[in-house]
Amino acid sequence: MNRLRSILDRIDRRGYGAYKDLQGSYDFERFTLTIDRVQRDPFAPPSLIRVRTRDNRFDPALFSNPVRKFALEDFLTRRVDAAIRRIVRGNRGSGGSGRVEIQRPSQVVLPRTSMVVHRDYVEARMAVGLPARGRTVDARAARAVLLDELPKVVGASLVPAGVDEEAARFHVETIEDAEHLRGMLPSLGLVAFVADGAVLPRESGASDRPLTGGAVPFESPEELRVTVELPNRGEITGMGIPEGVTLIAGGGFHGKSTLLEALSWGVYDHVPGDGRELVVTREDAVKIRAEDGRSVAGVDISGTIGELPGGRTTENFSTPNASGSTSQAANIAEALEVGTSLLLVDEDTSATNFMIRDERMRELVRKEPITPFVDLARPLYNTLGVSTVVVIGGVGAYLDVADRVILMEDYHPHDATDRAREVTERFPVKIEGDGHVSLPKGRRVRATSIDLRRGRRETARGKGLSTIELGRERVDLSYVEQLAEPGQTEAIARIIGEFASSGKSRAVREVVEAAITGLESGGLDSLGGFRGHPGQMSLPRPQEIAAAINRIRSLEATTERH
Repeated sequence: MNRLRSILDRIDRRGYGAYKDLQGSYDFERFTLTIDRVQRDPFAPPSLIRVRTRDNRFDPALFSNPVRKFALEDFLTRRVDAAIRRIVRGNRGSGGSGRVEIQRPSQVVLPRTSMVVHRDYVEARMAVGLPARGRTVDARAARAVLLDELPKVVGASLVPAGVDEEAARFHVETIEDAEHLRGMLPSLGLVAFVADGAVLPRESGASDRPLTGGAVPFESPEELRVTVELPNRGEITGMGIPEGVTLIAGGGFHGKSTLLEALSWGVYDHVPGDGRELVVTREDAVKIRAEDGRSVAGVDISGTIGELPGGRTTENFSTPNASGSTSQAANIAEALEVGTSLLLVDEDTSATNFMIRDERMRELVRKEPITPFVDLARPLYNTLGVSTVVVIGGVGAYLDVADRVILMEDYHPHDATDRAREVTERFPVKIEGDGHVSLPKGRRVRATSIDLRRGRRETARGKGLSTIELGRERVDLSYVEQLAEPGQTEAIARIIGEFASSGKSRAVREVVEAAITGLESGGLDSLGGFRGHPGQMSLPRPQEIAAAINRIRSLEATTERH
């Protein structure tokens, strides 16, 4: 501490570059402060620091297995974030002077690089805006941040004396229960589970926080109620959605899309109090939608869209500007290519001509290459074992292919399967299709088609939640709806950067599997391309890694021969 104070006194009022002298480690008795990288000026991205406690005095049971470990790391990241907001004064001069930050977590719980819980220590990775007057060092303000406020943050968030250990235990056990429940789904023959009492609505379309006033707690229909035993909470009940084709029907504003959205986010664990803590879905579930204007590279969409005018095949389909139907067909093929056991589809975000074609249009339009999804949902399950949950409000033909029909009325679910059978008998509809569907052909993508050059540098980085910069190209992920945090986008950018730098051509699935294997063995820290500590990354799913690769406009890909 004295050495840090001495350096600050020496560089006071000198040019901002003098802060470079701070790089290194400093003993604060209870913890070690390491300044990894110093920003070049007060308006540049903040300096990167690490705080490592001298020992780890938390109960070892809180991090006794990988699930508990990342759950405790998530809990401590949130405690540090809360302590910073409470203790750190904030702006103290030019640019970002005086700001202290740690990776801001969402409502979901993910492995992140912001916190490391080791049996011998706890380490938090943060960013600090070193204070400046204009473009000169403000040592007085820097002392307040580094020597006064930062030790208080550590004392309030990284040692048991400042942390509610019962709250930590509840947090860890909640995540462990959710992971256990998700792992039980295949053996129960379910694709999803929604606990009784769950709060599904969010406070707004721009927020992932739960609606706090007027939300109707979820209550399972008796016909679909399942009882399960969890390791910490014990016995709970809720609605089990079985494998096969499930239809969610109902009038507008009655909760259909809210239920489907909750299922799409059930691939992740949620923090206690979120309302969706025990809403879980198969971990490989993919939400499918139309995406007008996206690029498609070498995708086999022949299972949904047949031969095009002029005899053009769709087994190796490419376009820089896909229509709603072709983009939705490509999204399904790409999901099957990387691996999924569950497709989630909402008619509100789907292409109409992809979802249904009634008898009149079948009679009028004889040359139609599109096989509507209503003809595919049943073969997808019967042939490939891929289940579907589809939200439908105005197309009764889906009643004929559904194994189960959930009717949403006033935000309450009802089992309307028997009623639906009566309706289909009274109003028969002809469903076409040959009852068989094949896996799309895999693709090889050329690493050399991804150009990372930006001037003299190579760039592969995330820009917020929905954009990746690869050299001069910006990859738009706005319609990849199951991305949860900017940290996932950053990790995906680094994965793509490593693949592009390899110069090799590989199958999409191979690229994704190699990335996941590397993360399992080396953790997120193993992703290169950072200066200082890698404290702003979150673990992505294989499905979102593949989705990002597939949306690179410069990508060159060809289908493989079966």
